Amino acid sequence: MSTLLTKCDPRHIVTGRARYLLRKDTLVHAEILLENGWVYSGNDAAPVQASLAIAGGRILAVGTGDVIDATVGAGTQRVDLRGQLVVPGFQDAHIHPIFAGIEMLQCDLTGVGSAEEALAAIGAYAEENPDEPWILGAGWSMDLFPGGTPLRQQLDAVVPDRPVFLQNRDHHGAWANTAAFEAAGITAKTPDPDGGRFEREADGTPAGTVHEGAVDLFNHAKPAVPYELAYRGLLAAQELLLAQGITAWQDAWVPIPEGEHADNLQVYMDAAAAGDLRVRVTACQWWDRTAGISQLEAIKSRRDTVAAAIDPLQLDANSVKVMVDGVAENYTAAMHHVYLDHHGQHTENRGIEFFDPAEMKEFVTAIDAAGMQVHFHALGDRAVTDALDAVEAAREVNGPNDNRHHLAHLQVVRPEDTRRFAPLEAAANLQALWACHEDQMDTLTLPFLEPGAEQRHYPFGELAAHGARLVAGSDWPVSTADPVAAIHVAVNRRSPGSDAPPLGPESQQLTLKQILDAYTQGSAWINHREAQTGTLEPGKLADLAVLDINLFELPLEDLHRASVTQTWIGGECVYQRPATAALPETEAAQ
Repeated sequence: MSTLLTKCDPRHIVTGRARYLLRKDTLVHAEILLENGWVYSGNDAAPVQASLAIAGGRILAVGTGDVIDATVGAGTQRVDLRGQLVVPGFQDAHIHPIFAGIEMLQCDLTGVGSAEEALAAIGAYAEENPDEPWILGAGWSMDLFPGGTPLRQQLDAVVPDRPVFLQNRDHHGAWANTAAFEAAGITAKTPDPDGGRFEREADGTPAGTVHEGAVDLFNHAKPAVPYELAYRGLLAAQELLLAQGITAWQDAWVPIPEGEHADNLQVYMDAAAAGDLRVRVTACQWWDRTAGISQLEAIKSRRDTVAAAIDPLQLDANSVKVMVDGVAENYTAAMHHVYLDHHGQHTENRGIEFFDPAEMKEFVTAIDAAGMQVHFHALGDRAVTDALDAVEAAREVNGPNDNRHHLAHLQVVRPEDTRRFAPLEAAANLQALWACHEDQMDTLTLPFLEPGAEQRHYPFGELAAHGARLVAGSDWPVSTADPVAAIHVAVNRRSPGSDAPPLGPESQQLTLKQILDAYTQGSAWINHREAQTGTLEPGKLADLAVLDINLFELPLEDLHRASVTQTWIGGECVYQRPATAALPETEAAQ
């Protein structure tokens, strides 16, 4: 009869590459043995041919030969990997699963290839859902429309009778029809709000596209997101993410709900209590730019409520999201240099910062003093400077601590700021999939930035060279959540199959190990779970992904060919690719 591992003894026996755990001097038998494959532990330079034994939800042994054989008992389930690669489970450090799941259940425009396809999809959705008072959804790409700004009349032609409000792919803007503007009471006389703007017709009438803070002016009129829809959205998102090998994430936008909107933090808590939440989640609470420093008390209270009710290995809420600026495509990313106009001439626009830098230093210092992490959206180089200044101010007042602040996106960073991350212990949160030439980059971004800006884009290699800790995420649903796709771009600086040149100099490319570690142990560290996850070694939780191809044996231009066949969390297989895809065999030990 197998002995189950309930609490790992720190004593390890190591024989070459083979390791196993003892408890009370008795060998613990494996419940699961993954064998005949490659194992990338995260502690080695590359994968090794090895087996991985699991007991009690944790890794019992990683190795080969007699030592591994000794862990196998009569009840051990043996999984033949057939040469596949086992890696630590991917952990997405910047993602929006509940919002993405809701959008999957609404009018989902992700992947449409033209304006005509988008309009056809909207019309079809409206026809299939005649009882919905508003047509809501997201996912359209700005490069499908001239200037990235579609018109209300285009929507009026397919849905004339109901309001339509559709956020774009990056969720920093939206497309609305005439009925939606009327329902929200927005007219030619409505001024642009602080931190946002309307595209307008010649007489001032809103043209159909709204940016940043202007999106919020529809909130009072749109239907609230009901709890049941948010819960279904979480489960739909989780199913998709498990199929991509993701075992943990940091949800980068969990707000205190307004009105009748579902409380996403409560959704997470309820799903955890019901056993429906399979992944490990850090809920990053939203810092409302209009609420001031007084909101910190409510944020701390919500953090403490989660901590009292849920195992922190499953769910915690000790992170705060601060949106410093916008995005470059609509000229709201905060830059040191002014944007250029369509003729290449200087404008007076340097983007939008949603907080005065002095104010941000004050509340970041207060968040830091409360023992909470700050997760910055900092896309433009001026936003990066001011976010680092805020971290530095907190360090000067509060001293060093283990809060692990991080800056996400980092599209443009000044050389002098890439050197500041390591001394400030601020992590660089990379959305690597964006670091390549694509239509939105080449038509809506690079032409409007200072000359030479391409060389400063997504300076991952420079950050790594200066000692910055790298973590990784997708920002899904802004772009795919697939870690393999992001890994491919981080290494190649071009998208799969593209004949475009790499984005920026070769020095900005990451090695395969650097980006794979960022997506596993780096993100585990940022979520304060590195003691339990992020690498494959005895005593840690058996959170892992199985890839059909050994990434380290592929030519770099073929990294995207790999895909996930299995995902394991706590020693349980929570995703297995359908049988038609030639899965590994699982059988009882003989």
